[in-house]
Amino acid sequence: MTRRIGLLGGTFDPIHIGHLRAALEVAEQFALDELRLIPSARPPHRGAPQVSAEARLDMARLAVQGVAPLTVDDRELRRDRPSWTIETLESLRGELGAEVRLFLLLGWDAFCGLPGWHRWEELLEHCHILVLQRPDADSDAPETLRNLLAARSVADPRSLDGPAGQIAFVWQMPLAVSATQLRERLAAGRSIRFLVPDAVLAYIHAHGLYRATPSTQE
Repeated sequence: MTRRIGLLGGTFDPIHIGHLRAALEVAEQFALDELRLIPSARPPHRGAPQVSAEARLDMARLAVQGVAPLTVDDRELRRDRPSWTIETLESLRGELGAEVRLFLLLGWDAFCGLPGWHRWEELLEHCHILVLQRPDADSDAPETLRNLLAARSVADPRSLDGPAGQIAFVWQMPLAVSATQLRERLAAGRSIRFLVPDAVLAYIHAHGLYRATPSTQE
């Protein structure tokens, strides 16, 4: 049978239960053989991560340890340039072949920002796009994406066919957790227990990550 692989990119600064639940729910719903978390090195559309690539990679690997079918792919961290998603997809296609079904997971905000991505019109040549939405989402797609949605979206995610080329919306359990909030809590000396895996929390404390600097405490 054709392999089915999901892809979820992000800075994972730090990785948290929102990332992991989204990944696991999609992996189960689409019977994926593997869902790869892909930490980005230099995200072109946002500020630089607060901690090192090595630390974010370590935390991601700790988070998915023993949680099949979640895995971690470090190819973007091995590049010495911005993390363009189209290049990651091209690299994966070259490695996995043309027949594998690739599913790129994007949150609603990321999806709406696609027109600002590098070579974004080529993404669907390499993958299907799964847009993750919560039940309380009520915003509309920007006008630049409406023709694309009309031509490529399917009403039933289970009807996605072939290795690439279509868009589906996937409803997610609402978990209002953000890495920004977690960094702020840690800087303020507050607990983030149960918002990240225990192994990730232990790593954060052991390495003194996300602590407030003296200037932010004054």
